[in-house]
Amino acid sequence: MNKILDAILASDTKPEDFAELPLPESYRGVTVHKDEAGMFDGLPSREKDPRKSLHLDEVPVPELGPGEALVAVMASSVNYNSVWTSLFEPMSTFGFLERYGRLSPLTKRHDLPYHVIGSDLSGVVLRTGAGVNSWKPGDEVVAHCLSVELESADGHDDTMLDPEQRIWGFETNFGGLAEIALVKSNQLMPKPDHLSWEEAAAPGLVNSTAYRQLVSRNGAGMKQGDNVLIWGASGGLGSYATQFALAGGANPICVVSSDAKADICRRMGAEAIIDRNAEDYRFWKDEHHQDPREWKRFGKRIRELTGGEDVDIVFEHPGRETFGASVYVTRKGGTIVTCASTSGYEHSYDNRYLWMSLKRIVGSHFANYREAWEANRLIAKGKIHPTLSKTYSLEETGQAAYDVHRNLHQGKVGVLALSPEEGLGVRNEAKRAKHLDAINLFRDADAGQGHRATGKAA
Repeated sequence: MNKILDAILASDTKPEDFAELPLPESYRGVTVHKDEAGMFDGLPSREKDPRKSLHLDEVPVPELGPGEALVAVMASSVNYNSVWTSLFEPMSTFGFLERYGRLSPLTKRHDLPYHVIGSDLSGVVLRTGAGVNSWKPGDEVVAHCLSVELESADGHDDTMLDPEQRIWGFETNFGGLAEIALVKSNQLMPKPDHLSWEEAAAPGLVNSTAYRQLVSRNGAGMKQGDNVLIWGASGGLGSYATQFALAGGANPICVVSSDAKADICRRMGAEAIIDRNAEDYRFWKDEHHQDPREWKRFGKRIRELTGGEDVDIVFEHPGRETFGASVYVTRKGGTIVTCASTSGYEHSYDNRYLWMSLKRIVGSHFANYREAWEANRLIAKGKIHPTLSKTYSLEETGQAAYDVHRNLHQGKVGVLALSPEEGLGVRNEAKRAKHLDAINLFRDADAGQGHRATGKAA
């Protein structure tokens, strides 16, 4: 691994040099263990601790198959699917690996007693398998997390509809929270050249998810002038939704949980902000009954911020806690688009407010290859920016996942894999200088932790 890292850090390494580098027999990866899948049985979600279930193990380098690539991972990040994996909920990911392993002799590699997790990366291609023409050793890349087989016609109009669609590093093995990752070559995209390794790794999953959910015709199809209610508007998903709304001429109504998070939204350019804790919204009377009076109070507050208009789109991902309110406050003919359920999967709402007002609920999951590419292109052009607030070492991934689980973070948290320090990997200093304040926005909000980009190139 040291020779690989030296080659990446050197300024004069040629593609053929990367191709000739010997691969190590093993690498370090963040894992969960199959024999520990029941370790949290009986505990409520909040009491489950990722620091106990996530391990940093030395694991064998997987066999490289056709259409695949091995990537030296410089940096990765923590998504909520990594938290779910670490908590073994709503189910153990080893069931995903077992099912994938039954698909073919090649996919059998993924069915192991350990799961190397992680659905983001930035790094350098080390090897490509047979049939890979678009990428070569030495290419600096990021990876989106869509894994598809495309042997069925169902996936050829929208790859997310492939019956064998999976999320890499969650429903497959050999993910990005590691020193080496195995990906399908069609997951690779060019690394934005003005970003450091950890900045480039941060947007992947959440940026593409927010793009499909909000902008794409497969999601809400946002247009100029739309009022968009964004739950968790300074979080991993919401921070990108807020940027897409602002960049697309829409009006984000940002729902946050603290003054600090409200301030981040203002600094992104949002004006309509609701601090749900300060205004003490309680959408549930008790465990089984919601409070429609709170829906109405919430709707009134939104109209105060929009000049009397209801929202056209609700960007939903909390799920159970907020879904009834989301359906209620959406305008007649509007859209509630949902991609997750971080507060619970069983959603309850009053269907009268849906059917009689001709509203739509749209399910949205990650993004197809085209949507992921378009979302990454906007990052590369400096139209959308990383929302990285803090960076951890690979050894600290358990703590990073814990902080995300307990909502102690802003935006996204990054993880350094092979990269020895923050700020490396910048190739275009002139472009970076134009966007440095935006790149550092979430770091500045977390300045007390001392995590700020240096802009150093290497």
